[in-house]
Amino acid sequence: MAKKTIVAAVQSGRVLVSDGAWGTFLQKKGMKPGECPELWCVTHRADVLDIARSYIEAGADMIESDSFGGTRCKLQHFGLEDRTAELNRAAAAVSREAAGTDRWVIASVGPTGLMTVLGDVTEDDLYRDFKEQAMALAEGGADALCIETMSAVDEAAAAVRACRDHTQCEVICTFTFERTLQGEYRTMMGVSPTEAARAAIEAGAHVIGTNCGNGMERMVEIVREMRAAAPVTPILVHANAGLPKSVDGVDVFPETPADMAARVPALIAAGANIIGGCCGTTPAHITAIKRAVLGLKA
Repeated sequence: MAKKTIVAAVQSGRVLVSDGAWGTFLQKKGMKPGECPELWCVTHRADVLDIARSYIEAGADMIESDSFGGTRCKLQHFGLEDRTAELNRAAAAVSREAAGTDRWVIASVGPTGLMTVLGDVTEDDLYRDFKEQAMALAEGGADALCIETMSAVDEAAAAVRACRDHTQCEVICTFTFERTLQGEYRTMMGVSPTEAARAAIEAGAHVIGTNCGNGMERMVEIVREMRAAAPVTPILVHANAGLPKSVDGVDVFPETPADMAARVPALIAAGANIIGGCCGTTPAHITAIKRAVLGLKA
């Protein structure tokens, strides 16, 4: 595969496959509640590398990085704020090693957990923290920056601008939606898929999309709305393996690899260009999604 930009690959007609869940995988590797996932990129590098490689071996065209909570304000909870640049560089470098030269690293940038509407933080504060993280991820070898699980337009826009202003990486921006009692989709802050798509594009995102919070079936509806609002921008989907069910106090995600793969044609028909997984998904899910994508070309 001659490596292009992600946007160029999509524009050439390819449907790309992304990776699956990281958090639950880290837990299976032995990460305990209360530990800092990003620190594992240094203290348990071999385990993190194995996760990344497992998704490449499963057929993913791109992989994320163990940097979801890598902003300074998030790392401060662990007393690691002074290691922000180090840990993000390490996270990107691990995924870069696994991806090699012919797959993309779409380094993860998660929300800060702070809200401007509550006076927790200013947009300038958000921009500063995202800038620091973005620059370190780029230095570590990221091809793109995947701003994900967003619920507020102002935070998402600050992240996109910081990434665009201070790196040469492609920028992906995805939001998390829940279905309301009226059957509509909104983020926790009341943002619709239409509003999210337009705001992300206006801020400068190269790729938009949705992740977490929903299984493949509901993602089809969300993608359809985003595509209507953004006719040409590539759309990425990282779906959960269904909606979690509590079994003996443990969240279990019910969708099998075959279940998720069966909905790939509908998701592509709705307008998705890049398909991967979020909570509950495994390398087996990614392999099944890859086979479904390849099967559409047969």
